[in-house]
Amino acid sequence: MATTDPNHFAPGETVPAGLANLLPVRPTAMLVVLFADVVGSTKLYDTLGDAAAKQMIDECLVVLQSVVLKYGGRLIKTIGDEIMCVLPSADSGCLAATDMHHKVMALPTVSQIKRSVRIGFHFGPVIEENNDVFGDTVNVAARMAGLARGMQIITTGSTVANMSKMLQASTRNIAALSVKGKGDEVSVSEVIWQGGEELTMTTSSLAYTSKAVALRLEHIAHGRSWVVDNAHTSIVLGRDAQCEVVIADRNASRQHARIECRRDKFFLIDQSTNGTFVVMANEAEVLLRREEIMLRGTGRIGFGHSVDLPDAEFVRFTIEGS
Repeated sequence: MATTDPNHFAPGETVPAGLANLLPVRPTAMLVVLFADVVGSTKLYDTLGDAAAKQMIDECLVVLQSVVLKYGGRLIKTIGDEIMCVLPSADSGCLAATDMHHKVMALPTVSQIKRSVRIGFHFGPVIEENNDVFGDTVNVAARMAGLARGMQIITTGSTVANMSKMLQASTRNIAALSVKGKGDEVSVSEVIWQGGEELTMTTSSLAYTSKAVALRLEHIAHGRSWVVDNAHTSIVLGRDAQCEVVIADRNASRQHARIECRRDKFFLIDQSTNGTFVVMANEAEVLLRREEIMLRGTGRIGFGHSVDLPDAEFVRFTIEGS
């Protein structure tokens, strides 16, 4: 009896035309997919005008493409002020990302504006077709780029695991995050490509000079605000009336989350049943489940559901003095 399952045909056996489209599409290569995005392009156009801004962005894109070729990679496409490319290994992805930052930083300042990029990459199986790549690896790489800020390189823990020991030493784990649009948790790491005080800080508190920074929380709906700083180092948010920040939302746990000041950094720690949602400026929303994340800049915190839902209760945060 003839089979009607396209997976059961032997290698080289002709598959009937009616079943050909049912054949599973399998990855054809293991590659790094890397996205590099010029930061602040909208501001460049507003400040310099169309012609000058486009020239500055085009110069960045040329530099980025040259680095891709240098490390044995291939440009897939240019999307406005962003490139998408592939590289042959986790090491080449890491080295290319680092070199991209150095090369862009070396570009001349125009009208006192310094150019920078943000980079995200991920190593994994891809489907190659017509000089393009597809699959989950592309989606994860795009998410990593969305998490990165200017002058930052974000990648995944699985990518770091595929790097040489020497390059692994130049990374640090951020958290295991449930990234919006991705079912499983993704271990997120940062590639440290700049030296300096931040990297050489000793563990001795005597060798550390604290910055005058504070995190301000605002519950817009209740018209209240709170401050976390080196004098008031933690705050608890939740449905319990004993919490400093009381959340009325029924999706919130009694002691849903807390924020801690650790020297000049602020960390949000989820301790809830339904998870804590965080959106930082110009970044994708992330979901914490019994995890922590370092807060940066400004953003919103949701309790048990996305901050973008209609009538969602959320708390706004701003880091001041950083």
